[in-house]
Amino acid sequence: MGAANGIAAPTDQTGSTPAQGVATNTVVVTGIRASMQSTLNLKKNSDGIVDGIVAEDIGKFPDTNLAESLQRITGVSIDRQNGEGQKITVRGMGPDFNLVLLNGRQMPTADLNDANGRSFSFDNLASDAISQLQVYKTSRAQDPSGGIGATVNIMTARPFDQKGTVASVGVKGVVDQSSQNLPDLLKGKRVTPEVSGIFSTVTKDGMWGFSGNASYSKRDSGLNRAQIANGWIGPYKGSDVIDGSTLPQPGAPVGSVTNRPGPNDLYERPQNFGYQVNGLERERVNGQAVLQFRPVKELTATLDYTFAQNKLHTRRAEMSVWFAQTPTSTSTWPGGSNQAPLTYSEVYNTPQDMSVISADYATKNTLNSVGFNTVWKPQSGLRFTLDAHSSSAESKADSPWGSSNQLSNASFSRGRTSIDFTHELPILGIDGTNVAAEPIQATGSQFSNTYVKSTVKQLQLSGEWKVADASNLNFGVGYTDVKNRSTSSLVQNNGWSGLTSKNDYPASLFQKSDTASYFDQFGGAGAAGMFRDFYTADFGALRAATAAAATKPGYVSNDGLKTQASFLPNFATTDSDQRLEEKTTTAYVALSQDWELAIPVHTSVGLHFEKTKVTSVAQVLPATGVTWISQNELPLTFAGTAYSTTHGSYSNVLPNVNADFDVTSNFKVRAGAGVTISRARYNELQGGLNIGTGSDYYLGGTAATGNPSLKPVKSKNLDLSFEWYFTKHSVASLGLFNKKLTDYTAQSQVLENQYGIHTPIGGGYYKAALATGGCTVADTNCIRNYILNTYNGQPGVTKTGVNSVGNATGVITGIPSDPLMQFRTSSFVNANPASLHGAELAVQHMFGETGFGVQANYTYVTSPLKYKNDQTTDQFAILGLSNSANLVGIYENFGWTVRLAYNWRDSFLASKTDGGGHLDPVYTKAYGQTDLSVGYAVTKNLNVLFEGINLTNSTQRQYGRTQAHFLNATQTGPRYMVGARYTF
Repeated sequence: MGAANGIAAPTDQTGSTPAQGVATNTVVVTGIRASMQSTLNLKKNSDGIVDGIVAEDIGKFPDTNLAESLQRITGVSIDRQNGEGQKITVRGMGPDFNLVLLNGRQMPTADLNDANGRSFSFDNLASDAISQLQVYKTSRAQDPSGGIGATVNIMTARPFDQKGTVASVGVKGVVDQSSQNLPDLLKGKRVTPEVSGIFSTVTKDGMWGFSGNASYSKRDSGLNRAQIANGWIGPYKGSDVIDGSTLPQPGAPVGSVTNRPGPNDLYERPQNFGYQVNGLERERVNGQAVLQFRPVKELTATLDYTFAQNKLHTRRAEMSVWFAQTPTSTSTWPGGSNQAPLTYSEVYNTPQDMSVISADYATKNTLNSVGFNTVWKPQSGLRFTLDAHSSSAESKADSPWGSSNQLSNASFSRGRTSIDFTHELPILGIDGTNVAAEPIQATGSQFSNTYVKSTVKQLQLSGEWKVADASNLNFGVGYTDVKNRSTSSLVQNNGWSGLTSKNDYPASLFQKSDTASYFDQFGGAGAAGMFRDFYTADFGALRAATAAAATKPGYVSNDGLKTQASFLPNFATTDSDQRLEEKTTTAYVALSQDWELAIPVHTSVGLHFEKTKVTSVAQVLPATGVTWISQNELPLTFAGTAYSTTHGSYSNVLPNVNADFDVTSNFKVRAGAGVTISRARYNELQGGLNIGTGSDYYLGGTAATGNPSLKPVKSKNLDLSFEWYFTKHSVASLGLFNKKLTDYTAQSQVLENQYGIHTPIGGGYYKAALATGGCTVADTNCIRNYILNTYNGQPGVTKTGVNSVGNATGVITGIPSDPLMQFRTSSFVNANPASLHGAELAVQHMFGETGFGVQANYTYVTSPLKYKNDQTTDQFAILGLSNSANLVGIYENFGWTVRLAYNWRDSFLASKTDGGGHLDPVYTKAYGQTDLSVGYAVTKNLNVLFEGINLTNSTQRQYGRTQAHFLNATQTGPRYMVGARYTF
């Protein structure tokens, strides 16, 4: 297959053609068998190790989601977001280490869910217009740099791919059961539509060709999650004594610890816990238009435009509690090191807040790409290709309420609070909560406006010269200009002890439902002692009521006077504005040679050179101070913004060698060696110090800065593959790979002061509260009451009143005599070398003419750089490293097409920091999913189909240092599609 010989679209799709304008290197496929055969041809005839998937027919790709298709390929695993495949990991290298191309071109990426990443989100593209997916696992000189794991090329349909005029139209109805497992206010529609169409035509003389495709899909779904959002406190040793953090010591007059961790045992306690439900509405629109012109057979020109838009509307409700690590806590422990409690509970002197959170926001991702390509063959054996494109990707808010938000509310009636981790679903118990007696009131709000835009302008000039019958010389130069900009603003109201009064909301504003009903796939849901009251409000009505209450004449909250703008995002100005530009020039040369030795041998030797200049311009928001406004809330104050500019540069010479040996006509051995790179994430390169804008700074702050001088991660790769093609539809293969990585980007974290900020925690007033006020470190309400009542009017102390439970309200500001505030400041460095190695085993076979077939593969990958769970300091480990497997059963006969697929991915390290910013690992538990696709050809042109995704309603789970360190459990649900496709 010609597609195997070069990544760039022109090389693949506009070769020499017969008079009717049909490319001789294009395989037109119909059905699973033909698709499997084309896929094997792609693999067998390639330079290097390549896998792929070919469309079964025009407008008919095996899966509705491209990531779901890619996971069937050996070595490829996927990350799921909202129950749908989104990003890929290849051979243990995560999404940022894989380069995704569209028709051979580097595409920009922009996604507010990962604003700083380079990884491509496959859920932005519909599969209807895709003709091939090509996964290049070994490097070649002519390939763009950036993919250590793999380079994935998404090929779309071109008019010269087809004869004459063809068209296809498809319609589906989608039923996602998770959209109904939600509170009434968050439920979506039971059935949503998907519509797609593709048209392609070539003039009779073969001179002109035009194709166009468009698709629209809407999906309503639900995502329900139990979580410890801010991670675990610790780890501590059993012998550690830190007032307000560690367990009560043996013999302490309060608290009860059963099977207490030993003096050298590590343990952690939960910071918070909550149940969350999300109603999601996704709307995706794709379109592409392609015009091709071939005035003579030696010249082909292509002009194309691609549009993709993906909108996501999120409505959320959450109920959560915050643990204060009180000395009166009661807990039970399992024994051993690295412990998490089996049960944990706290008792409080005064009623605490039961937090009720509401959110409603929307985002929109848009891709626009215009490209031009021309292929000229001035003489036999010589071809030149010019390809240029200008593409942009933008991700921004699609709601007047911003790209993210939340309204925090609470009933201050929470008494003894417990959590039982012995069930699959942790069980939260609350004593004494009485919403009727202590109505829900506002406690704070956040409205964010985040914007990301990335552009790529790329020019590639390449040539291919057939030096001799058995020799080809490929050469080329290129220039790429990548720009990335991310901005953000935050409007935050901090009144966590009560922003408004408890009588400001009408009783009808919140609807109560049963928490357990939203987690019916987990063991323990509804267990005895579970607090099952779940409160949901209409966000618009709640925001209006909050704004009305907080802006009443004469009302002043802890953090100042409120206006209507206090409860809306700031679209006019930014708190952070980070811009990065990379200018890269490239040149390459590669020589391919066929050798007739004892057996036929094909070799390819190449060299790829590139030089990159990096410029970072960053807006910073200098912090000026910190104020203590409620029990554990210490938000920062900020001054006006400023800009800083930094630079970096690097160059690389990337050699590669590939060889394949035809041992027999159907048995091939491949070997490859090469050097590849992957560039750092944008936030890792962007300069400027970013201070965290949260309010949980009781124990210190957070800050982060990038490093424009970071070098790309470099990998020296060795590959070996054995391939047995025992029928035209069947193959068995074994692949071995080894990667040695240098300049791997690692995060460094130090404790240091920023901007000379002083914190009242540990200052003179604070010490007096401990020494003479009878307070303990853990009793922050006592400390605040003492300071506000004793030192009101003194420097840094302003008392404003008393809240509904009798605690003093007001602001305590850090003053010069107070301690300097310490910030966990993160940056990035090129770390020590790393390595990984693994094996891929794959089998594909059709059983004669029975119509039955099977595809199976298993990928094993390992590295000595694994996270050490008993180590408490920062460490270096590879993220996303996991084994994976696929088993697909196939039947195609008598008009029926059936595909039953099971995909499994082993547990893997997802992050080295948890949701609270602590140096604690986050692991994703092993996950398996079963999908089904059934089609029937009613006529030659009409097909009806049924698809089922996640048939067994699999759930997902993340954990910390051990599986007992619960972090979150997520339930979505099965999704069904029924539809028809008509081909003209």
